[in-house]
Amino acid sequence: MAGTGDGAILTGSLSEAVARYRWLHPKSAARHEEAARHMPGGNTRSVLYYPPFPLTWARGRGNRLTDIDGLEYLDLLGEYSAGLYGHSNPIIQSALKKAIDDGTVLGGPNVYEAQLAEAIRSRFPSIDLIRFTNSGTEANLMALSVVRAITPSRSRVLVFGGAYHGGVLYFREGAGPLNVPFDWLVGTYNEVAKTRALLRTHAQTISAVLVEPMQGGACIPGTAEFLTMLREECTRHHIVLIFDEVMTSRLSSAGLQGLLKITPDLTTFGKYLGGGSSFGAFGGKRDIMQRLDPSRADSFEHAGTFNNNVLSMAAGLAGLTKVFTPSEVTRINNLGDALRERLNAMAKARAAPLYATGCGSLIGLHFSGKESSVGQVETLFHVEMLNRGFYLASRGYMALSLPTTELDVERFAAAVEEFLVRYASE
Repeated sequence: MAGTGDGAILTGSLSEAVARYRWLHPKSAARHEEAARHMPGGNTRSVLYYPPFPLTWARGRGNRLTDIDGLEYLDLLGEYSAGLYGHSNPIIQSALKKAIDDGTVLGGPNVYEAQLAEAIRSRFPSIDLIRFTNSGTEANLMALSVVRAITPSRSRVLVFGGAYHGGVLYFREGAGPLNVPFDWLVGTYNEVAKTRALLRTHAQTISAVLVEPMQGGACIPGTAEFLTMLREECTRHHIVLIFDEVMTSRLSSAGLQGLLKITPDLTTFGKYLGGGSSFGAFGGKRDIMQRLDPSRADSFEHAGTFNNNVLSMAAGLAGLTKVFTPSEVTRINNLGDALRERLNAMAKARAAPLYATGCGSLIGLHFSGKESSVGQVETLFHVEMLNRGFYLASRGYMALSLPTTELDVERFAAAVEEFLVRYASE
């Protein structure tokens, strides 16, 4: 594997790993086949599919998952960062049970939403006012729509290649075919000079810059120089700077903007802030957000039946105020940094084509080498980790949850080292 080696040997190893995977998971295979009769590809969320078929989960406890074949896994995916609290935190479960017992779909303001808004504002000084949605996708759509409505003479939005801002805001391989038809200007992430020139050339047509302070799909951190430049140029040209912190808000008590000491005009949120229930939010400067005040004659209407659903509000409030304490923020992110450093040191010592990126508890694993073989190596690694009882995304993405311990990451690091040793020559 050091040079991606002999293609025939690699193909044979992958075939063996997949055969073992099929043998271990007959019930998941059958369930996938049945599901494909009713849903395209057997699922309703594309990212959860991986060949030959995805595992079907029966239950989760802490940071452990059990599939319908009865096998247990260490969950290192953390529901793509939404599962920060694990699968059975008693404080959040208690909050959910109380909310259910008190009645759902109330059709009006409830006792939780303003408290959750206050809790988020207390952590993020850039948030003067906030509105809730049902997902990070919705949060980004609403933030962009508000800004474009405020600046009708400027309809263009600057985004960056490789970004993921939601199911209809997808720029990993150019603009996705299902993207909303906004006037997109696509720049190069972390390119300071070129992006500055792009902003200055098109300043009079750009309403907003939407950027992840760390691109979540591959866990590529934005440099301080790049993000500071965006702040300076947006201020200079009266462009609204939107930080998409749907994934990264967990990386400190004030998100990546807090670590970087950069204040965006708007911030979008999602994932874990709903305590495991569907959630999204956007907020920021008062002069922008107050246009959503329905008591104003010039207000914009922001609809959404489940924006303030009691389950998300209750679980989110309990998680943010009682579980994700400053000490836990520090602990889980230090644990992620230590794992990333260990994996990189291990790969360097063995001259293995593996490297880990990211920040804190969010980690991206990448293989390098011959383009024709890298995809096979990535698939082999994913299948081997599943066969060994470790669950992570097929693309190598990991998000540690709060139940994760030092022993857990030790076990995973040992499994990675065993993989590198076993396939060193392929």
